[in-house]
Amino acid sequence: MSKPDLLIHTAFELFYKHGIHAVGINRILSETGVAKKTLYHHFASKDALVEAVLVYRDQIFTDWLTSRMMQAGEGNSAILALFDALDDWFHNKVPELLPFKGCFFVKANGEFSDHPVNTICQKHKQNLTTFIQANVPGRSAEVAQSISLLKEGAIAQAYVAGDLEAAKRAKVLAASLLA
Repeated sequence: MSKPDLLIHTAFELFYKHGIHAVGINRILSETGVAKKTLYHHFASKDALVEAVLVYRDQIFTDWLTSRMMQAGEGNSAILALFDALDDWFHNKVPELLPFKGCFFVKANGEFSDHPVNTICQKHKQNLTTFIQANVPGRSAEVAQSISLLKEGAIAQAYVAGDLEAAKRAKVLAASLLA
């Protein structure tokens, strides 16, 4: 693994588990064994590393979720598979996403105000809604936004309330929206 990739991967694991502002650069350097000069050669600042971490997580999460949806087929099957995928994530059956600790984008967005991080987080959410809409029969924006709301609610409920069955209930509601 290249040093930039090692820094991004390690920073993501630490940020996701502990929070971005709770993890200093020295902790990342200690975990990776990378020199500070090397880190700053690849990333101009901690903010630049945070942005790279968000891009990394977006790619991993989006690839995983879209793949799971597409394996189920098209239309309603793909939409309902989204909730099966979330259920697997909540139950820690998706190693590439790490043990479930809620939505990294919601958590990251909450740590910054009027910052490029917020734009990256918003873009991630919008891109997922756009993908959902492409799979909603009739391409209804309203239904896609409602499905996204169910997705977000299930993630929040699973993380904050520890309700690991939230995706199953959200799937039932999604099916009624698609009927």
